[in-house]
Amino acid sequence: MTQSRQIFRGGPIFDGERLLMDHCLIVEAGRIAALGPDNGGMSGTGVDLGGDILSPGFVDLQVNGGDGIMFNDAPNVETLRRMGQAHIGLGATSILPTLITDTAAKTDTAIKAAKAAIAEAVPGIAGLHLEGPHLSTERKGAHSAGLIRPMGPGDLEVLLEAAQMLPVLMLTIAPENVTLDQVQQLSQAGAIISLGHSNAGFDTCMAYAHAGARCVTHLFNAMSQMGNREPGLVGATLANGGLSAGLIADAIHVHPATIRNAWSAKQGPGEIFLVSDSMACAGSTAQSFEIDGRTVLRRDGRLTLEDGTLAGADLDLATALRVMVQEVGIAPEAALRAATLVPAKLAGLDAGYLALGGKADLIRIGPDFTLRPLTQGA
Repeated sequence: MTQSRQIFRGGPIFDGERLLMDHCLIVEAGRIAALGPDNGGMSGTGVDLGGDILSPGFVDLQVNGGDGIMFNDAPNVETLRRMGQAHIGLGATSILPTLITDTAAKTDTAIKAAKAAIAEAVPGIAGLHLEGPHLSTERKGAHSAGLIRPMGPGDLEVLLEAAQMLPVLMLTIAPENVTLDQVQQLSQAGAIISLGHSNAGFDTCMAYAHAGARCVTHLFNAMSQMGNREPGLVGATLANGGLSAGLIADAIHVHPATIRNAWSAKQGPGEIFLVSDSMACAGSTAQSFEIDGRTVLRRDGRLTLEDGTLAGADLDLATALRVMVQEVGIAPEAALRAATLVPAKLAGLDAGYLALGGKADLIRIGPDFTLRPLTQGA
């Protein structure tokens, strides 16, 4: 924002918890100076929201790529800069760039890149998510089976160090290839352990939650499903209040009726939050890209390998909001929380809510759940 003082009014203001009606927000020098009832007496450059929602920026904890490039392709600061800018353009002002299953050398390079990006305060980059390589080959999805492996002592040492040096380190792991003791050590070091790409049973998943796992990666996808005699990872997620869960709400990865039932069944305090699981095409016109030498095709809102396997999502969180509200039937306030405050709290980020003195990372959302220019109508 170029103006020293701006006043936003004329539409609902979401503060991270509630939609506030008949309020105004004042921004001074890029910081939130005031938020309160609009009595019409405030002076400054005015922005009439015209009924649009003003919200803190989205927080996306699973972002594989953007601006035509995958993080795995070139895990360096320039890639993170491009990804950050692409996702800011899509409304996500805080992201965890996500490295999918790769070699130990690539993982080490990604950790160093994330550390450097944080040191340089690259816009949008909040930490790092390592999705693999310690997953289950039975539930590998689009991950390369040849790169999946058990977590060894050397891996553990690298990850423990990374948990200390990064503000946020999320690790998607499967019980099949990571021990309870390793989970406990990583959790105690500050890593967010997320169970995913696993065929583990209910009792095993509950034991891993007890050992320190706090999250589940893309609920329902690439995991053991809930059956009548074996609840699987899905059942453990819904029953265990200590587990939060990311969800790809594109109405492709998970049916809206399934989302609705899971939303109602989830035991707290853990909550379901929205992720994009976005790939290279996010924020670009790319119609295909490569993962580990395999082509991913972008067609009709889907990203698939040539054999039809889903490979991430062609999704942004504004679209996920629309699906949650219009197709799943979730209240806008609750859907907005799932895209802002809930993931921010899980990751320990100072984001996803409006606080006096806080950075004004704001987005404007139209009634059709598309992003609009923030100062349109100024």
